[in-house]
Amino acid sequence: MKTFLAIFTGDASAMEKWMKQDEATRKEKEKKGVAAWKAWAEKNQKQILNMGGPLSKTKRVDVEGIRDVRNNIGAFTIVQAETQEAAAKLFLNHPHFTIFPGNGVEVMEVLPIPNL
Repeated sequence: MKTFLAIFTGDASAMEKWMKQDEATRKEKEKKGVAAWKAWAEKNQKQILNMGGPLSKTKRVDVEGIRDVRNNIGAFTIVQAETQEAAAKLFLNHPHFTIFPGNGVEVMEVLPIPNL
């Protein structure tokens, strides 16, 4: 089995649209989304190595120092599968983008560090 990092993405415009809903509608969708996410996790528990979780605001560190930045990364999960295609299929119709305002899930293999 190979290891894959799944990055849950969402942009500011999707979140703005989500927040414009009336509170009762939003709360009902949140309740439905959390239940669907839990059901997804139960269904795929054998492939999930680390459920991960939501991510906070981002600090970027580079040669110029440290600064606040905005990106579209909202959460992560680590899964295992035989192929990248099989790992990606775990996220088809995921509540992150079918109920919540997420834009998608990006799945990439975690490769071994060469020569170690």
